[in-house]
Amino acid sequence: MILNKAIHLTARPSAGPITNEIFEVVEKQVPTIEQGQFLVKQSHMSLDPAMFGWMSPDTESYIPPVALGDVMRSSGIGEVVESNNPDFNVGDRVMGMMGWQQYFISTGAGLNKVQAPLSDEAVLSVVALPGLTATQGLFNVGKPKKGETLIVTGAAGSVGSIVGQLAKAEGLRVIGVVGSDEKANWIVNELGFDAAINYKSADLASQLAQKAPDGIDVYFENTGGDIQPLIFERMNAHARVVVCGLIADYAKETPTAGPSWLNVIKKRITIQGFTMPDHFHQVPELLAKLTPYVMADKIKYRAHVLNGLESAVDGLNLFFSGENKGKLIVKL
Repeated sequence: MILNKAIHLTARPSAGPITNEIFEVVEKQVPTIEQGQFLVKQSHMSLDPAMFGWMSPDTESYIPPVALGDVMRSSGIGEVVESNNPDFNVGDRVMGMMGWQQYFISTGAGLNKVQAPLSDEAVLSVVALPGLTATQGLFNVGKPKKGETLIVTGAAGSVGSIVGQLAKAEGLRVIGVVGSDEKANWIVNELGFDAAINYKSADLASQLAQKAPDGIDVYFENTGGDIQPLIFERMNAHARVVVCGLIADYAKETPTAGPSWLNVIKKRITIQGFTMPDHFHQVPELLAKLTPYVMADKIKYRAHVLNGLESAVDGLNLFFSGENKGKLIVKL
């Protein structure tokens, strides 16, 4: 008999920190797998800012909210431990949406085999959702050109750090916006960014003028916040804004007002939001684009690993405090 411990969402979060009261830990026996199914034992779960939207009651979002009483949604990686599916063998590593739980029964829909010779932490940090998001957003939305200037917010985070490194590999000047001097040093001295700005420091407008003297061509937005309108003022004609996340607004009842649209007209700026569920059918294509950079050691990462299933709840609040250093992962 195999027992599966899972965390279910039982209430919608209110503004502010996430608390244990909206979750319930449930332990149940794993049912016998049927023909065509296989059982995965998760080793690591990914924590992502998108989870705040998944927990909300918003039915007009890009993906339905997690239903109350259901296992909390998340992506992860694990190993097939039992199989009645000819396409998935015991020992295969798979990644995909498996939720906050130790075991997951699947028919294979939505899961992808992991072939790359990388650790589970590296897979979740680079070639899973963060890398796929960075690749889709940068290349297919941002359309970068060699010699251009790109700025990315949340630049020390899982998505932003990969965006910056991919842009550098493509010959762009890259500026990262971060929340501490330690993170600024990391993205410049370890990841090779051309410059960094701590958004908690003074004179942000003058820092932007100094570090982006030729203006900004691609703005990859992960956070929102006070620096957003200042970046917008430095956009060049025909610049592209890639809107991936707004973590600064996720805990607010009323979102912050955005920049003036005057520059959208004057500078013919393209602004596009995107979310990865629209592009899950492109995963093989995106992996084919990303993998050569990874295998050529052009993508570095660091993982912030929490231990134990229940650490996921407090782990979410690290996105608000900015205390996480690298990709947030829960080790089961």
